[in-house]
Amino acid sequence: SFSESLVSSKRLYFATLRSKPKSTANTHYFCTDDEFLYENFYADFGPLNLAMLYRYCCKLNKKLKSFALTRKRIVHYTSFDQRKRSNAAVLIGGYAVIYLKKTPEEAYRALISGSNASYLPFRDASFGNCTYNLTVLDCLHGIRKALQHGFFDFETFDVDEYEHYERVENGDLNWIVPGKFVAFSGPHPKTKVENGYPLHAPEAYFPYFRKHNVTTVIRLNKKIYDSKRFNDAGFDHYDLFFVDGSTPSDIITHRFLHICESMEGAVAVHCKAGLGRTGTLIGCYLMKHYRFTAGEAIAWIRICRPGSVIGPQQNFLEEKQSAMWLLGDSQRSQKTKLEEKVVSHLITSMDDLTLNSAHNSNLCRSPSSDRLTEVSHTQSESVDGGPGLTQGDKLRALKSRRPPRPATTGALRVEEMKIHSRSSSQPLRLSMGVGQGPSSPLKSSKFPASSASATAKRIGRSPLSSASNIRRSVSHPLPVSPTSCLSHPLPV
Repeated sequence: SFSESLVSSKRLYFATLRSKPKSTANTHYFCTDDEFLYENFYADFGPLNLAMLYRYCCKLNKKLKSFALTRKRIVHYTSFDQRKRSNAAVLIGGYAVIYLKKTPEEAYRALISGSNASYLPFRDASFGNCTYNLTVLDCLHGIRKALQHGFFDFETFDVDEYEHYERVENGDLNWIVPGKFVAFSGPHPKTKVENGYPLHAPEAYFPYFRKHNVTTVIRLNKKIYDSKRFNDAGFDHYDLFFVDGSTPSDIITHRFLHICESMEGAVAVHCKAGLGRTGTLIGCYLMKHYRFTAGEAIAWIRICRPGSVIGPQQNFLEEKQSAMWLLGDSQRSQKTKLEEKVVSHLITSMDDLTLNSAHNSNLCRSPSSDRLTEVSHTQSESVDGGPGLTQGDKLRALKSRRPPRPATTGALRVEEMKIHSRSSSQPLRLSMGVGQGPSSPLKSSKFPASSASATAKRIGRSPLSSASNIRRSVSHPLPVSPTSCLSHPLPV
């Protein structure tokens, strides 16, 4: 049984096959079902992370540029396993969006053409019934929206570093928005290994945060470490506690947005596992400032940090989408009017020009405001899942049991890879690569340079040009431009 979709005219195809085919003189077949594997928590099965999408694009670009395959049609085939089909569809659909400059609808239309059936929607990392379906099309839209705003650039992406820092033993962190948000697992009082699970103290993150212009830490779970440790190191620290697995109140949501909008530099957000509560509030920011839909926000956050946004938190983002859009539209409108007024005033009278930063003041940084947060947090922290294991505890434990990946080749610095293995009674030192050469993927290699003002300027930016996204320097062998191989656009 065979079903096939034409992804690019006469050259690139996507097929669903029941058995492994043999390549012929005219056709080259390849499959990634057993190469790119999703590490699930419970019944979740995708989408595959940003590193896998990158590696897939490298692989396909190499095939399309290969002289030996010049006269062959290239068929990416997958099995009838519904989960593998959906993950494969996002890979080739994402490639079409990133490199062939197709709209998500055009790419998806090609994937369901012919006799191809629809795709199984992705589900969250909760234990229990699925209450929200994340579709393949949502993922393609999320990739497109992130590309438009410069959230990733495969010309400079350092896949080894992305895979290094996402590991629990190396910090368990991922950047979601360039120069603005890094999501990470909650620190502990001491750096150690407990029941096989690596725990990192706040100090383990200081060098990395300083290097990447992280100025603020927001904690969403109950107090485990003393926030003064971040404060004494020069970081702003805020507590916005709400119960593990639940959704934030309007007060917490708006306070989170206000803090993030007021901060210079990047914001590091964590709850217990850095997945549910963390992803939910960052999702609100994406909807407000970049007009992501709830589906696009969930998809992009999960591609960056698999397992994020869980259970009712998905429905919460869907319910808050319209309100976040209205808030964002209103804020952008006010900002535009203010800028026009300032420009007009500047033209009329240079002598009268005054810079009023009151609208940009950080009300949340006042001591009285912090004390209110501390009191509220203290009263509530005892109900973070009760005395038993919370959802965050379980997710962290599952992630910590994942076996190490085989060493990858690449430019990752030895110093950053070094983890000093010690007994559980001795501290585990987290090497964050302080002051070493060019930066990591969590800065310009994965995203543009960290800057709150630069991030703001990206809001409303038009899509990146084809040339800037396909062009590749000699020093970066992969991925290469497919344009030399594919002369015809994806059929609409």
